[in-house]
Formats: sequence, C-alpha cells, structure tokens
Amino acid sequence: MAATRPNRLFRNLTAKIAAIPMILTALVVFVGGTVWTVTYSFTSSKLLPKTKFVGLDQYERLWNTPRWLVSIENLLIYGICMMVLSLVIGFVLAALLDQKIRYENTFRTILLYPFALSFIVTGLVWQWLLNPDFGIQSVIQRLGWQSFDFDPLYNADIVIYGVLIAGLWQGSGLVMCLMLAGLRGIDQEIWKASRVDGIPAWKTYIFIVIPMMRPVFITTLVIIASGIVRLYDLIVAQTGGGPGIASDVPAKYVYDYMFQGQNLGQGFAASTMMLLAVLVIVVPWAYLEFGGKKRV
Repeated sequence: MAATRPNRLFRNLTAKIAAIPMILTALVVFVGGTVWTVTYSFTSSKLLPKTKFVGLDQYERLWNTPRWLVSIENLLIYGICMMVLSLVIGFVLAALLDQKIRYENTFRTILLYPFALSFIVTGLVWQWLLNPDFGIQSVIQRLGWQSFDFDPLYNADIVIYGVLIAGLWQGSGLVMCLMLAGLRGIDQEIWKASRVDGIPAWKTYIFIVIPMMRPVFITTLVIIASGIVRLYDLIVAQTGGGPGIASDVPAKYVYDYMFQGQNLGQGFAASTMMLLAVLVIVVPWAYLEFGGKKRV
C-alpha cells in the first residue's frame, strides 16, 4: 500500500513546474541583485563597478554627509506622521462608512480614487494646490483673509509636511478600505452585546474592536511602512528635493549618487542602509505573524 502512495516530491508537479520561473527570478534578480549591491557597497566603484575594496569607507562617508542625515530626518518625520495619521484617518473614515450610510459605494469610490493615481500626478496636483501664487493661499487671500499664509513647499522648515499632506491624501483611502474590510469581519453579535450592556461606541471600538483587528493593523502598517521607505516619486514631483536639500529622502539620495553623481559605491552603501530599514520592518512582522505563537 505504501508503494502505491505518490511520492510527495511529485505531488502537484504541474504547479511546482509552473513556479520555477518565479523562483529563478526571485533568486537571480532579487537575491542575486541584493548580494551584488551589498558586496559593491564596500568598494570604491565610481562610474562603473570595480572590485577595489575599501572596507567601511563608503558607510563612514555616508553618515558624515549632511545631505544623508537630512534625508534620514525627513524620512523619520514623514514616516511617523504618515503611519499615525493615515491609520487614524483611515480608521475613522472606515468607522463612519461602517454605519451603513446612504451612497456608501459612492463615498468609498471617491475616498479610494486618489490611490489610483500615480505619485507623480499626486505630487504635481499638490504642487499646484500649495503654490502661493494661484493655490490655496491665493484663493483664501482673495476671499478677504490677506494675512493667510500657507506655502509649505517654499519653506525649508516645514516642506516635508507639505509632502505629507499629499501622501495622506493619496494613501488614506487604501487604509480606509483595509480597515473597513476588518470592521465588516467583526461579528455583529459583539455590537448587540455592547449595546445591551450600555457600553459607549467609542469604548467598544477601543477595547474590543481594535484588539480584534490586530492582524489588519499589522498588515496595514507593513504596507504603509514599505511605501515610506521607498518614498521618491512624490518628492521629485512636488519639490525636487528642495528648497536646497530640505526635502531630500534616502531614495533620491541613492538615485542622484548612482545616476547623476557617478558614484556607485556611495549609492550602493545608501541602498544597503535602506535594505536594513526594510528588514527592520519585515522581520518583526514575520515574527508576529508566523513565529510569535505556536500554532496548535
């Protein structure tokens, strides 16, 4: 009888054969490219890669460069604000839509529509809206509030918050949809029981519903964080990194050094640091999802 059992190696053989191109692509392009990038980050490569190793010189130079430090600071400010505000805004919008309001599909479509736009389009739209000559500031001043001043993209101290506005406008709709899906998965008996017990709705959300939506929150945070680390298009479209280097971010730093500064070694070192940032996000998420608890 044991002889008639199909060998496990040959089970689902068609699916395994179909997955070979994907596996090879992952190994060659992603794993191979990552190893190649990390390796050459320890070299003095300029216009072309070369195997002259210089140890940690590229990393020392990286962390002694004011532009890199500014880009890290901007990424932290944008990242923290984006995570907190997009989660709050997305959850509040989802909670409102979960009340079975009229024209829910229309509101959901309108709120999700910005996510369908590219970051380049979003950046250009908000560049126009935040332009002091014909944007929001100009419109409000024409209405009579001559003292109104709102030009964040032209103020080096707050330019990153102008970029944040555009990011929230585009990303909050996706968070809203994810949260709404999580809320729709909550058993309605929980709401009925809370109403019978006289528990206020806000307490039900905070102490019952949100803890039950933990997997949704974790997944949403990972999606948001991955978008934050690779922030580039929005910066290029809105500010180009300016004024000066006030709105620079790591991804733009990498691009400029690799393709404009002709300094591959420095670009590879910055890319490796971005890879470490991604690992800091992915590894805890993987642990929480797959290794935090022993499954029975």
